[in-house]
Amino acid sequence: MIELIPAIDIIDGKCVRLTKGDYDQKKVYNEDPVAQAKEFEVLGFKRLHIVDLDGAKSKHIVNVDVLKRITTQTNLVVDFGGGIKSEDDIEKAFEAGAEMVTVGSIAVTQPELFLSWLDKYGAEKIILGADVRNGKISINGWKEDSSEDLLPFLKKYVDAGVKNVLCTEISKDGTLSGPAIELYSKMMSEYPMLHLIASGGVSSNDDIVNLEKSGIPAVVFGKAFYEGKIDIEKLNIQ
Repeated sequence: MIELIPAIDIIDGKCVRLTKGDYDQKKVYNEDPVAQAKEFEVLGFKRLHIVDLDGAKSKHIVNVDVLKRITTQTNLVVDFGGGIKSEDDIEKAFEAGAEMVTVGSIAVTQPELFLSWLDKYGAEKIILGADVRNGKISINGWKEDSSEDLLPFLKKYVDAGVKNVLCTEISKDGTLSGPAIELYSKMMSEYPMLHLIASGGVSSNDDIVNLEKSGIPAVVFGKAFYEGKIDIEKLNIQ
């Protein structure tokens, strides 16, 4: 059964979505992310993916108070990412109630630091963010593309013990154009032990079904939900 993870992206304390990570293509879907999180819980979801877009841009956590309000006012299992550049950021996220943190840029720019966090906090607590544009890992809120190719990048961290990977195909994100199933299938064929969380492009229930048929363990979706493209009653929410 594919794990279904709705997403809340936060700018200025509001629930928003971007298109292809472009801050100039921003749409506000809910002025109150806490109310949105509560709605997800009422619908039966158990997990929530939160992205601090202000944090990603500022290179440090910004919306920790929103995170804390969500974790104290719901029972959702929250993973939190965006702007995690230091151990202080990680501690703030965990203290605010996050169960897991997603770390991307540091795994590219300071691999030894990332590995030290993996060792300290454990593979169940650290999600490797592997966001891809034109085959390269993108960093710093998707504003920069690194020289790292996806599969070799994954290999060194899988070999080091990484179990959870969140992969966004940036060209798909917020476009409702369908997920990059071929990319995710390739990742799973290389590393079948991964708990891979697919992100970007989901536009319908059929997309989720096709990801599940392809053996993808988990999926994050946002815009498709907010735009009414997903029939919640037909989802098999566990």
